[in-house]
Amino acid sequence: MASSLSSPSRQRLRQESPASAGSSVSGAPQNEECILVLQGGGALGAYQAGVFEALSAVYREPTWVAGISIGAINAALIAGNPAELRVPRLQEFWRLLSSALPSPVLPAPHGARQSLNEASATQVMLFGVPGFFSPRFPPAPLRPPGSPGAISYYDTTPLRQTLERLVDFDRINAGDVRLSVGAVNVRTGNFAYFDSTKQRIDARHIMASGALPPGFEPVEIDGEHYWDGGLVSNTPLQHVLDQPGKLRRVVFQVDLFAARGALPTSLAEVTEREKDIRFSSRTRLGTTNELDRQVMAQAAQRLMAKLPPALRNDPDALALARVRCESAVDVVHLIYRSKHYESQSKDYEFSRLSMQEHWDSGRADMAHTLLDPRWLNRARQATGVRVFDLAGERPCVGKPVA
Repeated sequence: MASSLSSPSRQRLRQESPASAGSSVSGAPQNEECILVLQGGGALGAYQAGVFEALSAVYREPTWVAGISIGAINAALIAGNPAELRVPRLQEFWRLLSSALPSPVLPAPHGARQSLNEASATQVMLFGVPGFFSPRFPPAPLRPPGSPGAISYYDTTPLRQTLERLVDFDRINAGDVRLSVGAVNVRTGNFAYFDSTKQRIDARHIMASGALPPGFEPVEIDGEHYWDGGLVSNTPLQHVLDQPGKLRRVVFQVDLFAARGALPTSLAEVTEREKDIRFSSRTRLGTTNELDRQVMAQAAQRLMAKLPPALRNDPDALALARVRCESAVDVVHLIYRSKHYESQSKDYEFSRLSMQEHWDSGRADMAHTLLDPRWLNRARQATGVRVFDLAGERPCVGKPVA
């Protein structure tokens, strides 16, 4: 799979990125927390792998990776390997998942690409995905109620084997890179986060984050059962923003479904648009809320400084003093934007050709963002929240880096 960032592109990015003292790669200060936040989205997750390749090559390695569903799997592959093996492990994983339908020798005829994609998606539904899941036989409706096989169509044992082979969970639990993955408690309906700074992480936690019903069965952890975190929130951004931190943060939020879209013109487009809306992240809502909270926290701190000593121990004043005033947060937003021939099956269409296109799109969008003058020339603020959504303005999304 020819998916490594080319030397000319890497050199250009490093030359144009503003170097500074204490930088780890190209202008990324060591006293800055670099966080990668990965949304769920099945087969579209190769886009996140491309984003990570460009990010790690020309900016810096993340200090914290958080993910939901396929984002949790990509996050585990990143956090569970040393820096020099992260891209190769991602490549190996996505090659495996797309191995059932290799790239065609000749380009698809004009207008035939959608048919090829639908055929690939149908193959996945019938036969599963290598290294990920396989259909149950007999199928769920023919199994006794209450048995594990009666509540899901596919068996995810292959995913467990893949994770245990490609991910070093001892490395994750040693704390080199923080890992957070989200899931939903089936019994309570409450969201849960599994965090390597708070508990020991293994393959079950990653699988729980991606156990989307009714395709996959819930995963049991310590007596509770969990489904895909995307049922409640398909992005872990709010979890990241809610965690206290002393360093300024740069959060690379990588979404696989676009919240914005055109009015559908057919029932097929209705299905796709509904899925985009349902699984698109609440990134802008989260950052707006965080911005409002930061403004209030800073105002509270200023007000406390103005109070006379006699009022500073007032219960209301003490309550204001407890409001956290965090360091600055920059959110860099990247969103996969569907090709015109992709449909509602895009998240379970695992062909080699589509996987490569998704990877290339992520790599190109990240490279474009890191070269944008608004990113290169940004002032590093001490407080406040800013959002950079620069890849969305690219005229040609998805073309490989030259």
